[in-house]
Amino acid sequence: MRIQSLMLLALGVQPLTAFSPLHSVKIMTTTTTTSSTQVWSASSTSGDSAAAAATAANGEGGSALEALSKMTTLSIDSSDLDTVEKFAQLGCITDATTNPLLVAQAAGQGDKRYEDMLFDAVMYAKEQRGGGDSPLPDVEPELNLAMDKMAVNLGAQLLQLIPGRVSTEVDIRLSYDTQGTIDRAHQIMQMYQEMGIGKDRVLIKIAGTWEGIQAAKALEAEGIQTNITLVFSFLQAAAAAQAGAYLISPFPGRVLDWCKSKNGRSGYHPSADPGVLSVKRMYSYLRKYGYKTICMPASWRPSRGADVPGSNVDEILALAGIDEMTIPPPLLESLSEMSASEVVQECHAKADAATCCDPDYVLDEDMFKAYWDTDPCGKDKLEEGMAAFRQSTEELRELVINNFG
Repeated sequence: MRIQSLMLLALGVQPLTAFSPLHSVKIMTTTTTTSSTQVWSASSTSGDSAAAAATAANGEGGSALEALSKMTTLSIDSSDLDTVEKFAQLGCITDATTNPLLVAQAAGQGDKRYEDMLFDAVMYAKEQRGGGDSPLPDVEPELNLAMDKMAVNLGAQLLQLIPGRVSTEVDIRLSYDTQGTIDRAHQIMQMYQEMGIGKDRVLIKIAGTWEGIQAAKALEAEGIQTNITLVFSFLQAAAAAQAGAYLISPFPGRVLDWCKSKNGRSGYHPSADPGVLSVKRMYSYLRKYGYKTICMPASWRPSRGADVPGSNVDEILALAGIDEMTIPPPLLESLSEMSASEVVQECHAKADAATCCDPDYVLDEDMFKAYWDTDPCGKDKLEEGMAAFRQSTEELRELVINNFG
C-alpha cells in the first residue's frame, strides 16, 4: 500500500488533506452561467416587487444574493414549497435540490399538500403492482416504488416554481450497487415522464462511490443527466468528471468540520478554509482539462467560527463565481440582507484552470480504491453522510408503511 501511495503522489494525485495555496488570484470578470430550461410564470410581477424590496433595503447596488446570482447559478436546498416560491419570485433562484432528509421531512410535516403527495405515491405503488386498494403485500418493491413516487411528486411541484432543474436522489441504500442504481434511476425518470416532465429538467442524484459513479457513466450515455453528491475528495470529483457526470456536489462545510475536529482549530480565514480549498482544487481541474461537469458546492459552515458575525456565509462568498451553488433558505435569507458590495468574484474559469497542478490521470477501479484508502476525510465523511441519508430513507419508509392499508 505504501508503494501504491508513493505512485499516486508521484502522479500528482495527492490526499485531500495535502492542501496547497491555490487560487490567490482574484478576477472581477463576471462568469456567464446558463440553464437549459424554460421560463415559468412564477417569477413575474410579485417577483419583481420582491426584488425591488430587496434592492431598496440594500441600496442601489442591490443585495448580495442578487450580486451572487449574476455570477453563479443558484439552487435552493429545500422541500418547503412556500419557501421555494418566495425565493424563486426574487428572480435569483434557478434550480432546486432534494435529498432523503428533505423528502422525509416533507412527507411527515402534516401539510395537506404533502399528505396528498404521499397518498398519491401509495396509490400509485398499489396500482402499478396490481393491488388497487388492497393492503400492502409483505415485499419491498411496493415500498421502494412509493418512496420514489413521493420524491418525484415533490420534484414535480418544485418544478412548477423554478425555471430550472430539480435533483432527485436514488435510494442511498444502493450506493454500492451499480445496476440497482441504474434501475432505480430509470424508474424515477419514467415517473417524471408520465407526469409530462422531460429529462432536460431532472438530474438523478447519486452518492459518490465508485459504483455510483459507474452508474452515472452508464446513465449519461443514455442521455440521463446525473448529480454526483456527497463529494468530499478530489478523487471523487476527478472520477465523476471522467465518467461524464453532468454535475458534482462537493461539501466544503463537512470537509471543514473534519479538519477542525482533527487539528483542534476553531476557525480559518475563508480563503484558507480547507473545504473551500478542496472545492477550488476540483474546480480548477475541471476547467483546465475541459470537462463539462458543473461544480455545485453545497453544505456550508462558518469558516471563521459560528461566533463571528456574518461568518455563516463565509464559504459561499469565498466561492463566488463558481458554476453553481445549492444553498438552504436561512443562508439565502442572510445573503438577501447583505449588500452587493460584500460579493467579490473569487472563482474564474480561465484563471483557476491556469493554477491547476493536477495531471489528468485516468482512474480505474484499482487506482480509485488505492487512493481512497489514503483519504481518511473522504472515507469518514462519505460514510457519515450515507448513514444520515439511510436513516432518513428508513423514516420515509415508515411513513409509507403507515399510509398503506
